[in-house]
Amino acid sequence: MRVSRLGLVGPVVLLALTPLALSAGLVKVVGISWVAFAAMAGSALAGGRTGASTDAGRLVWGYGLASGAMITSAAVFIVPGAIGHHPKFGGFGIAFGVLLGFSSHTLGHRAMHADLPFDHTAIELVAHSLAAGAIIGLVYGNMPELGLLLGLAIVSHKGPAGYAAADRLRRAGKPVSILLLPAAGLGITAIPSALLTLPSSGPVNGLVFGFAAGVFLHVAMDFLPRCELGGDIYEVAQVTDDAHELLDRLRARAVASTGLGGLAVFVAWLVLQSGA
Repeated sequence: MRVSRLGLVGPVVLLALTPLALSAGLVKVVGISWVAFAAMAGSALAGGRTGASTDAGRLVWGYGLASGAMITSAAVFIVPGAIGHHPKFGGFGIAFGVLLGFSSHTLGHRAMHADLPFDHTAIELVAHSLAAGAIIGLVYGNMPELGLLLGLAIVSHKGPAGYAAADRLRRAGKPVSILLLPAAGLGITAIPSALLTLPSSGPVNGLVFGFAAGVFLHVAMDFLPRCELGGDIYEVAQVTDDAHELLDRLRARAVASTGLGGLAVFVAWLVLQSGA
């Protein structure tokens, strides 16, 4: 099994940053960072095993539960805070976050076709992880009252994303260990950004937290399990002889899984509220 040296850089840097974060009291950020790392690295290990069976149904449930939880969490825990800081600037921030997320994702696909000496899948995941980590760190660093539920829901997509990417790399004959870098990428940027303090300005905070909500909403919607041609689910499903029929059957699971993901966050919030 080939091991990517570049991939090993990720966990080494995250390990080095952890004592700094703990000394600054960023326990939640550290927890979220390592959960994200474990989720993507563990799922990548499962998806990258030689002879591993590709299961489109498992991927649908993973994407659906994660995206449903992310959409619900962003809408419940971040959007109200952004609007509370400043209704108009908070709203503009949400819009800018969604639009910038769409723009970067769309233009990023153009770079996927460029002749680069690096694996395109890893580049896309690294960029996504670093950006998401910076926003998570900024949010938790300036809103320490936020609970772990939000952070864990936000990074819940790391598992299915790692599984799908590892499956793609394995079938292309490339080392899966490169995914250790994006797995640690969230924590690498979350810890430094959590140390930054925003100015006590309603419009600025509304814009920043609205932007964070918009980005998370875009990421969540991007991970909705669309059972269509060309997506991650189709790439996994097409290894079977009845890919089109399989996609038809998976659409019901996609709807059920996203609904359950949102419901899980609602139930968890009720439990935490009752115990408070």
